[in-house]
Amino acid sequence: MTKRLLFLDDIRYPIEAYHYTQQDIFLRNDWHIVRNYEQFVNRILEKGLPEMISFDHDLADEHYLKQDSQEFVEKTGYDCAKWLVEYCMDYYLELPEFYCHSMNPVGKENIESLLKNFKNL
Repeated sequence: MTKRLLFLDDIRYPIEAYHYTQQDIFLRNDWHIVRNYEQFVNRILEKGLPEMISFDHDLADEHYLKQDSQEFVEKTGYDCAKWLVEYCMDYYLELPEFYCHSMNPVGKENIESLLKNFKNL
């Protein structure tokens, strides 16, 4: 069976997200882990939308070093969320459930507001 949970994070694993979020969903063992934008997009294009996606914002060292820079070379979790919204709009799909386990408060807020606003259209 295909893993129906998608965990986007450059370094962490779902069990680590559980330790600081206390969300039981992270105890499940059917997460598929993607580490960057390209893997995120390819996974969805190959396997379709998962039941749920958990987002990290900072997906490369540069995101930790220059927290609020608009000049990232590497794409962030926010870029993945934007792509997801476009994909759902293009194919008239419902947004999967989502969670944001990022420890970057600004990045987390950006991802959550983008996805919540889209869900409420």
